[in-house]
Amino acid sequence: MNVQLQQLRYFVTVAEVRHFTRAAEQLGVSQPTLSKQIHTLESALGAPLFDRSRGGVALTTAGETLLPLARRVVADADSARDAVQEVVGLRRGRVRLGATPSLCTSLVPLVLREFHERYPDIELHVDEGGSQDLVAALVAHGLDLALIVEPARGTDPALSTVPVLRESLVVASVAPLSAPRIALAELRDTPLVMFRTGYDLRDTTLEACRRAGFTPRYAVEGGEMDAVLAFVEAGLGVALVPSMALVNRPLLHAAPLVAPGVHRTIALAQRRGSVLPHAAQALRTTLLDHVASSPLPVGVLPL
Repeated sequence: MNVQLQQLRYFVTVAEVRHFTRAAEQLGVSQPTLSKQIHTLESALGAPLFDRSRGGVALTTAGETLLPLARRVVADADSARDAVQEVVGLRRGRVRLGATPSLCTSLVPLVLREFHERYPDIELHVDEGGSQDLVAALVAHGLDLALIVEPARGTDPALSTVPVLRESLVVASVAPLSAPRIALAELRDTPLVMFRTGYDLRDTTLEACRRAGFTPRYAVEGGEMDAVLAFVEAGLGVALVPSMALVNRPLLHAAPLVAPGVHRTIALAQRRGSVLPHAAQALRTTLLDHVASSPLPVGVLPL
């Protein structure tokens, strides 16, 4: 049995107006086309649906049985169509974005504000974490997009990335350091506030210190971005942090490093070969447009 949605829609319309000609006009088809489709439906079901007489059109017992079921199918199909059109038209939907803590307190709020103003009915879900955790969430389909630190060894082959920003790392301190710019080696005897194991900036800091010829000593270790900055504000030590992390941190001073300095690349990642949902694609466009056209903090360059 091959029953088509269009045939059920035709059947419901004829049943409601009880006239083939008026039903055809309402549906925008010719009467012969309508009659043929009804006949095909009756053949597929194995029973006549209408009692055709000169006085009009009446439902048979089979037609009366089918009518509430056909109405439900047609209504469900219309609801499905409307729901999909709302998603495609960005009147409904959700997007799941991951980002590192420093970006969640600087770039991401600005981008989400622009996106929300354009698409107020889209749900926004943000997952804050280190790049390694965000990559794992992306691969596991827990996120649509993520702003991650691009590792020197390259990203996971399961992901496709677009470089977005090149960000300088600065020395954060509660009091100004001895010079406007300092060499990393000058921190040899200065206690550092160190990020937890597995956090991107821990590996970056340790590698930068190794290249500068020393192993840092820690004042305290184990925190993520907010904790590290709070420890620095408490005067426990200094920390090597992205320049954007000090936005809205008036108690802290930022000392740039002398050339060549230490930098990191922020990339926008998604699963390789995946087709983004319409809401996620719109957020991706909003983010890239924002970076390309908006002023960025000192030490941050668009790519």
